[in-house]
Amino acid sequence: VQLQASGGGLVQVGGSLRLSCAATGRAFSAYVMAWFRQAPGMERDVVATINRNGGSLFYADSVKDRFTISVDNAKDTVYLQMNSLKPEDTALYYCAAGPPGPYSVRSGAAYRYWGQGTQVTVSS
Repeated sequence: VQLQASGGGLVQVGGSLRLSCAATGRAFSAYVMAWFRQAPGMERDVVATINRNGGSLFYADSVKDRFTISVDNAKDTVYLQMNSLKPEDTALYYCAAGPPGPYSVRSGAAYRYWGQGTQVTVSS
């Protein structure tokens, strides 16, 4: 399985971006998908999670009501719609996928596959 993230860029405060993560390789209909982000000098943190039927939604408090995660099973693609962007949203964003297991979906340990990261920069 390979994950290809795209859609990052430079945007002004209050703007929007949509990140995409396309999966190739074996089908993984039961996998959980997620977006993480890592700012310089900071740990990688979970942003949002979703399973393939659109359930098990989780959002970090910092992005609730601004970001929306969704999945298109026909395209094996997960999206992250980001609205009302703030400078503190600046980070390298990673998509991840993994089978259900013993780890919390909020933990990076739950994910077996990772995309290469796409940079989001919000300027004030």
